Amino acid sequence: MTDEQRPLDFWSFIAHAHRRLETEFGSTHELATEVLLTLNRASNVVTYDFEASVHRPRGLSWSTFRLMFVTWLAGPLESKAAALLTGMSRAAVSNLTKTLVEAGLMDREVDPRDKRSARLSLTEAGREKVSDAYRAQNEREYAWANVLTEAEQRVLVMLLEKLITNRSEFDVRGRN
Repeated sequence: MTDEQRPLDFWSFIAHAHRRLETEFGSTHELATEVLLTLNRASNVVTYDFEASVHRPRGLSWSTFRLMFVTWLAGPLESKAAALLTGMSRAAVSNLTKTLVEAGLMDREVDPRDKRSARLSLTEAGREKVSDAYRAQNEREYAWANVLTEAEQRVLVMLLEKLITNRSEFDVRGRN
């Protein structure tokens, strides 16, 4: 069976992509493609694992957990700040907030300083739910990170911070 006849998995796809991009498209930045494909894959795999093993069994989605987590740690905050801290759009925060308010997990009040904006806070039930979910997620985080040494974990964080903080060197589209 030739390479072209074998079904591709993620890593053989990367090798296949290298060959095609270089030979058929004249690409000169295959390593950059590999870095970003791998980063995106790692993020998706971990996020899916957290959602499937931790959040869905507790009746939450990954997005719902993120909004509750930020609100839990930052305390009452404006919807706009919640969107910034979660990396979600304001519309997504607004839609999730409606669902969480209906479920009795979040309160939404008009901001007394700016009547146009809303302040979000967790109810006691919301705090209990997010702290339970976080404890379970933190154990899962440890399992994922523990395949790396502490030094490797610190290097990975340093490299990811470098990618994120240097994005101002080119025209990045998207949320902060």
